Amino acid sequence: MSARGDQRVLVVDDEPDIIDLAAMYLGSEGFLVSRARNGKEALDQVRADPPDLVILDVMLPGMDGWEICRRLRASSDVPIIMLTARGDPIDRVVGLELGADDYIVKPFHGRELVARARAVLRRARGEPAADATDVAVHVGDVTIDPARREVHVASTSVDMRAREFDLLLYMARNEGLVQSRDQLLERVWGYDFLGDSRTVDVHIAHVRSRIAASETVRIDTVWGVGYKLVVDK
Repeated sequence: MSARGDQRVLVVDDEPDIIDLAAMYLGSEGFLVSRARNGKEALDQVRADPPDLVILDVMLPGMDGWEICRRLRASSDVPIIMLTARGDPIDRVVGLELGADDYIVKPFHGRELVARARAVLRRARGEPAADATDVAVHVGDVTIDPARREVHVASTSVDMRAREFDLLLYMARNEGLVQSRDQLLERVWGYDFLGDSRTVDVHIAHVRSRIAASETVRIDTVWGVGYKLVVDK
């Protein structure tokens, strides 16, 4: 990933006005912006010269944004922000399930796009939250090392995306305590995230799959409230 100040963003949209708006605001904040009008252009650019961030429209001609996201995730961890003109939360959840890091609903303000881009890139760099410490957390047969951004389940290293890592770490630090979706959005996603609680459900499902090999640690659903991390003694 590029050093701060020269981060490169690929904007994928078939509407020139949207690309121009994104390029104007991102460019004014020091981002280097490249453009793609369809899925093939986007995938070719990422393969040839991977950007630091992809801003990806859902409704594209031919190959839609969901399929592009799926293909990118098959070979890359590049952060992805989805753009959608639809108001249905299910559409947003689909993108998150495919591995997108955030989403923005059109029409959007350029400053919101810049704020989201900065937040996603900050998380991708693994910058810790203000209350984080570097002390490793051990729960059952799961070890979470904030300093190295590493997770081991039953002594086996497990790859986790930035948000999944942060979610598991927070829940492990609050072992046994029920966390509502709103609490998790506030403490893990932060005030810069304007999403809905379904985002939490999607990421909990991802974390559960990552630690599925654990014989002692699980995340329980507390119906009507939220989730808690449980360790079998």
